[in-house]
Amino acid sequence: MNVSLLLAGLLSAAPLLTAMAQTDRKYPTAAETDPLKLGWMQGSPPPAGKVLRVSDNSALQWPALRWSVVHMRQLLPTVEVSPGLGAPSPLPVALDANIDKVTFRPWNARQPMTWQASLAENYTDGMLIMHRGRVVYERYSGALTPTNVHAVMSLTKSFTGTLAAMLVAEGKLDETRLVTFYVPELQKSGFADATVRQVMDMTTGLKYSEEYADPKAEVWQFSAAGNPFKPHDYKGPDGYYAYLETVKKQGQHGEAFGYRTVNADALGWIVARAAGKSVAELLSERIWRKIGAEQAAYYQVDDLGTPFAGGGLNAGLHDLARFGELIRNEGRWNGEQVLPAAAVQDIRKGGSKGAFAKSGHPELKGWSYRNMWWMTENAHGAFAARGVYGQTVYIDPAAEMVIVRLASHPVAANAANDPTSLPAYEAVAEYLMKQK
Repeated sequence: MNVSLLLAGLLSAAPLLTAMAQTDRKYPTAAETDPLKLGWMQGSPPPAGKVLRVSDNSALQWPALRWSVVHMRQLLPTVEVSPGLGAPSPLPVALDANIDKVTFRPWNARQPMTWQASLAENYTDGMLIMHRGRVVYERYSGALTPTNVHAVMSLTKSFTGTLAAMLVAEGKLDETRLVTFYVPELQKSGFADATVRQVMDMTTGLKYSEEYADPKAEVWQFSAAGNPFKPHDYKGPDGYYAYLETVKKQGQHGEAFGYRTVNADALGWIVARAAGKSVAELLSERIWRKIGAEQAAYYQVDDLGTPFAGGGLNAGLHDLARFGELIRNEGRWNGEQVLPAAAVQDIRKGGSKGAFAKSGHPELKGWSYRNMWWMTENAHGAFAARGVYGQTVYIDPAAEMVIVRLASHPVAANAANDPTSLPAYEAVAEYLMKQK
């Protein structure tokens, strides 16, 4: 496997785990793969055999990935999402030890499982639950601590979608316009006759495969373009944007939901043009500083410094919880309307269930996709930002609950952890709704 194809920042599902596609395969446990116990990158310098590098792909192999997701800045170039110079906004705390005892039944399982057991089952690095604005649960394991940031993978897309929804609500971005109105460079690409809304909801018809088992899939070309450490003989598109100009059309726009990372990066380009600043700058100015973030977040970038809007964000557990609370409260934070309420309301109304049903997610029946958020369409109206290996910001409006999970599961696809995590979230929601 050519290492130059692995360095785009772990896209929406890491190619290194193609061979692990079978979700019923047994892997070493979370305890057995604890990155600190295994001693990776510890010492000055680390001893031979414990060094992880991107250049030889060792840093991106599971279980070494369990260390790397917390140390991406040591491996790849990044751009900062500054929290500004103000004091962090406090998070009220009222921990509830009984949450660990909450039980639920995983999909297709005969025996119930406790919430506490589910954390190790899903290789959880960090878990935080907020209920009615208070932190009621917080746990760390693996390499993650309260002071670290963690790669959030494709959860990044929901930040990009939120920024776009914000600009639409403010009249700075017209969702009915063609993509080329904002990015004329895409005139010869498959995006040319797509609307901004179709990009926001991933209903574009594009010739772009993220089938990692196929060495000819377009995802490899996108990875190579975004590689910040290109080999000297590389002759393809230079950077994420240059690759987007080469994407071809396949099918009709607007007919079906198709999960393609290039939509998120095209949307990042559109947002940057409409706002006059990069997604990193816009996220800092309009959200990170407004919610009193404790830590800077970071986007992985290509060799031109372009933020990877489809999967490159790294952030701390507390700040992701702040973001989740901001969305749960329809854009309000500490009495200030940080985001237009209309932007959050547009997210919550969901997308086309018919379009989603054509997407090949049979385990997510009745779901939809809107503004790069996953809408469960369950009785509570829960919706989520999701990334591979188990990254989640799960918002349950009825339960007044936000769950943030950071993880390093051995299987990239969320289908591997959904049978355990989704019923667990619903069980905790039901438990919290009974509390005073």
